[in-house]
Amino acid sequence: MDWATQHSHTPKVSFDGGDLTCGNGLLLLIRKHIDPLNPSELLEIRSTDATVEVELPAWCRLTKNELVSATRQGNLRSFLISKGPFLPAQKQTEPVPLKAATQPSPSRTTPPPKGPQPIPPLSVMGIGSWPRPRWLLEALHNRLSNRLSEEQFQQYADDAVRLVVAAQERAGVDVITDGEQRRDNYASFVGNRLDNCQLIPITDLLPYVDDPEHFARELESLDVPAEQVRHPAVFGRIERNRPLTVHELTRLQRITEKPIKIALPGPYLLTRTMWLECVSDRAYPNREELAADLVTVLRDEIEALLNAGTSLVQLDEPVLTEVVFTRPTSGRTFMCGALGEKRPPEQELAFAQHLLSQTLKGFPQERLALHICRGNWTKDERVALTGPYTPLLGLLQAIPVGTYFLEMATPRAGELDVLKELPANSRIGLGVVNQKEDRVETVEEIVQKAEKALAIFGPERLLLNPDCGFATFADNPIASAEIAEAKLANIVEAAKILRSRYSIS
Repeated sequence: MDWATQHSHTPKVSFDGGDLTCGNGLLLLIRKHIDPLNPSELLEIRSTDATVEVELPAWCRLTKNELVSATRQGNLRSFLISKGPFLPAQKQTEPVPLKAATQPSPSRTTPPPKGPQPIPPLSVMGIGSWPRPRWLLEALHNRLSNRLSEEQFQQYADDAVRLVVAAQERAGVDVITDGEQRRDNYASFVGNRLDNCQLIPITDLLPYVDDPEHFARELESLDVPAEQVRHPAVFGRIERNRPLTVHELTRLQRITEKPIKIALPGPYLLTRTMWLECVSDRAYPNREELAADLVTVLRDEIEALLNAGTSLVQLDEPVLTEVVFTRPTSGRTFMCGALGEKRPPEQELAFAQHLLSQTLKGFPQERLALHICRGNWTKDERVALTGPYTPLLGLLQAIPVGTYFLEMATPRAGELDVLKELPANSRIGLGVVNQKEDRVETVEEIVQKAEKALAIFGPERLLLNPDCGFATFADNPIASAEIAEAKLANIVEAAKILRSRYSIS
């Protein structure tokens, strides 16, 4: 590193990181101070830790921020970092205002129906996420960087949800989701809703993995936009002092009169996502204590959602497949954003079963669901996990849910017959289209796939859906909105044929 005698430019913001290392909290402080800056504005970081001399330039290269200059006096180091490329002659301006979104239909003025609406057999619905329009992504990033107020962001999100609802209603689905339009991704968004939790880009977490260069290559090979995907970092005891998703439900109830499903990240997924050694252990002595607080948070949220009239609360637990389908020695993995280390499979499954049982106990099972897939961060089927549900059957049989939304359209999911062992009083949300394929499955194909499930479960126990969401990560959608709508529309047409065939009203 070349040391200057003094900085040639004046920083917009300065802060003192003391003796913190990049792997022990300094990056969290950098992210807190650099996010609100405009492109090319400067942040000064003062540090007394020698390792920062090596780690900070590496972080700048990974995050595409520019190290402009560095000075050193004794053990005090000062680093001047530009947010993005440094263009000293560029006029600093406020962000360009976002264009207003068109509203396809006005919000209904009548109050939402009281109580949950029933979900009939062979109902069609999405899993959760939907591609976000570009103007919403811009608003989302500005909100995460504190450059857009919460109120302004919610207005943009309301417009996006209206577009998602209109698409689902054109397709004819029976149960509506809001497409998770307010979330940066399906799980980490809770980090922006909980106290003592902070959302930071995955690139900021590379110091915490065993081999940062290998991990960076893995992210690149998986088509993961690591500089855009954010990860929740815990720096204190978490508390739920505002809803995680209830606002999504109440705003959605103003737009549609159909039954509504709200998806939440499950307790095991959140524990694996949020527990990072050298960060979380400053607030919790172990991940079990973090998990206990997460169970409390989720129980409060589920109760609020059920009381507010949602027909179905779905817990997402895709990392369960990572537990059983990857090698025990694989250490950390990106699987759906879960970077925390894991124990042997039998221990992890027992832990997951305990957390799910504690989270769901006492609630009406007919309004609870669990979703499992094998990874949905890239269209490349070759990098996703493969294996049947067999090693998960014990857990699935033990937890108190009424519906299982399961990936079955992809050959990676194994044979359908395995699911015969699921509780006889449960429903099966059968994945009948692969959201990763641009090809829209024909109605005949969907009917044929559903018939195989009907022979096992009967029409009363079957629901129809895609394998997973259409845009797990906001910046990395799996399908376009047009393809998503076309796939749902063909599922609806298939459901009509099946209802007539089996005399289901």
